[in-house]
Amino acid sequence: MHFASIDIGSNAVRLLLSDVFESKGTVVFKKAELVRVPLRLGEDAFLTGKISNAKIRKLISSMKAFRNLIDAFDVVSYRACATSSMRDAKNSSEIIKQIWREAKIKVELIDGKSEAGIIYSNHVEEHLNKKNSYLYIDVGGGSTELTLFSKGKCLTSQSFNIGTIRLLHKKVNKEYWDFFRAWIKLETKNIKPLIAIGSGGNINKLYKMSDKNGNKAVSYKKLKTLSEKIESYSYEDRIKFLGLHVDRADVIVPASKIVLAVMKTAEIDEMIVPQIGLADGLIHELYEAYSKKRKK
Repeated sequence: MHFASIDIGSNAVRLLLSDVFESKGTVVFKKAELVRVPLRLGEDAFLTGKISNAKIRKLISSMKAFRNLIDAFDVVSYRACATSSMRDAKNSSEIIKQIWREAKIKVELIDGKSEAGIIYSNHVEEHLNKKNSYLYIDVGGGSTELTLFSKGKCLTSQSFNIGTIRLLHKKVNKEYWDFFRAWIKLETKNIKPLIAIGSGGNINKLYKMSDKNGNKAVSYKKLKTLSEKIESYSYEDRIKFLGLHVDRADVIVPASKIVLAVMKTAEIDEMIVPQIGLADGLIHELYEAYSKKRKK
């Protein structure tokens, strides 16, 4: 079976096409294709309060292409969600209507709480030690979602308007950083030790650059050293010598600052990176809805 999900984020829009296999009571999710278009909608939304006509045209073109791929893969169902940049944009409702008219893709504008819930629906905690406590950190262009769970149960989840594009353009003030850190301190105060679970394109890239693979954890110390190394290079040299893509070479610096701030505040020594995110969570929810419907 094929399912598809679209994540309209602040830094990029993504289409994930996933194969789902059922075998002897187990379900296997396998990525078939992932298409990523770095539109940077957040640069418009966070600076001017609306998405520009130029970026709307690019977004519509991307959605038309995604529609063709969804049809070609003959998916069982799909779901498209827009997050932080579209939440902030005054013209988001008009854009969503235009996407439906021109690309025949229905887009949901989801709030931060829903976004955190979808990311959590990956059920990554099922594959971890139930005796441990974890803080799930998803860093996007416009927001960061934190989900705390202990002994296999979700304790709390919160979305914050701290993201890589916002930081890049100095759109997060000191008071909001203080609020962010205070929430982390309060919620994790009596839950120690904690292990971080990281997701999002920049965290995935940091993990790969740390020479880790599989389920091996990367330490706070290693991430801090790596972050300092990346920041010591100019934007051009990050592309030339570190092999970063042009749309990753700038935002990876604020992404590492967010991750390190969370880990330091929560007194977390290491992070595991299963390389999943919102798009994967949507696939899991689509399959679960399909399974329930089929059983009726």
